[in-house]
Formats: sequence, C-alpha cells, structure tokens
Amino acid sequence: MPKRLLGLLLVLPALTVILLLFVVPLATSVVGAFKVDDGYGLGNFVKSFELYTSDIVFTIVIVSLSTAIIGILAIAIGGYLVLGENPRAVAILRWLYRWPLFIPFIVVGQILRTFLAKNGLMNNVLIEAGIITPLQAVSFLDWRGIVIAFVWKQTPFVALLVSGAMASVDRSTIEAARNLGASRLRILIEIIVPQVATTLVVGLVLSFVTMMSVLSVPLMINAQSPTMITADIAFRINAYGDYGVANALGMISLVASACVGWFYLRQTLKERS
Repeated sequence: MPKRLLGLLLVLPALTVILLLFVVPLATSVVGAFKVDDGYGLGNFVKSFELYTSDIVFTIVIVSLSTAIIGILAIAIGGYLVLGENPRAVAILRWLYRWPLFIPFIVVGQILRTFLAKNGLMNNVLIEAGIITPLQAVSFLDWRGIVIAFVWKQTPFVALLVSGAMASVDRSTIEAARNLGASRLRILIEIIVPQVATTLVVGLVLSFVTMMSVLSVPLMINAQSPTMITADIAFRINAYGDYGVANALGMISLVASACVGWFYLRQTLKERS
C-alpha cells in the first residue's frame, strides 16, 4: 500500500496539470459549443458554417497541402542524410536543417512577414541579382506565405524523426540494391520509405494537428479573407465576445484533427492485424 501511495503522489502533479490545463478547458469548450440562449442546440455550429465555411475549407486545404510538402521534403532530407555520398554536404545539411526547430511560430510569422513582403528581403535580393525588376516584385503575404511558414517550421521536426528511422534501416538491403544497380532515388522510394512509413505518418499527423492550432502565422502573414479557423476564433472572442461560435469553430478544428488521427490509428491497427 505505501508503494502505491508513493506512486500516486509522484504522478499527481502531472495528472493535475493535465486535468487543469487540458481536460477542464476541453470539457468547457465542448459544453460551450452546444450552449445557446435558450439551452443547448446546434445554433453555434449553424452560424459557424454560415459565416466561415470558406475559412474552414481554406484551413483544411492549406494544412493538408503543407503536410504533403513537409512529407516530401522530410523524405528528401532523410534520404540524402542516409544515402548522400558527399560527406561535407551531408554534414552541412545535418547542421542546417534543424535550425527552425528552435524558433517559435510567432517569430516565424514575424520573420517571414518581412522576408516575403513586396519590398521584403526576398524580392530585394532577386532585384539586386537581376532576376526580376522592381515592377515584377509581388507580395507572398497570402496563402503562399502561410504554406511557406508551416513548411519551413515543421519540416525539420518530421525530417528528424524520419532520418533517425532511416538510419536504423538494415544497411545490407541498401547495399544489395546498390549492387544490383538500383539508383539512390529508387532505393529511397522502394526500399527505405516503406520501412519508415509508420514514423513518417506519425510525424505528419503531429504536424497536421500543430498547424491546425497556430494563430500567429495567419494573423501576421495573411490579413485578408479567407483566413484560418484560429484567426476566426480570436476575432469572434475579441470583437464580439462570442464564445459560443468560437467554441464551435474549435470543435470543428478538433474534429478535423481527430479524423486525421483516426485514419492513422486505423491504418496502424490494420497493419498489425
């Protein structure tokens, strides 16, 4: 009995934090999403879809596109780290690609806001290099800027997981494929990627959920409509104090994330069975 009590005391602080910071706010948001003036109902969801259908679709499309690009880049980075034949290039890439891991999203939004503007650093460099003229400079502070921010920030996280999984793959299979004349691209796609698919999907699911919850990037980069659900939630609360619609939008975001998680769990259970 004392051992059980000691174990309970050790996990009690963590359980308290989870309960107060996650479970209670989630339960409050779920109840608030269904609460209307005359009781409970679906009025907040109806209003959310009437006002923000385009933003909901925009959010899902942007996050899905970013997730797909992140997966491709993570595979490319991990593949080069494992199969690259230039030690210096591999060392530089290994040292360089992890930098965005340590930068918060709010800083990413501020950096890219100045980098992607019409008179920002990117266009100034292109103009000085003679690639474009000042009249050809365009602003990327729209959906493209959001995708660039998400991809730049989340690719190192997924690439770190994928490259670690690729490094643990049995080298004999890779050497056998090389001896048979397979190219590095074919080895990567047909031999390595299938063996690290589970790790890749885990990283992409976590990235999808993270990007669905980001507020700073759409507020700083995309100040036009349509925008992402998180910006709509902040607007409903700050402008109208409408917590009902804000909670409903949060529930819609939660359902979208849960669908991605359900798909991953379903595929995992199917593979195990």
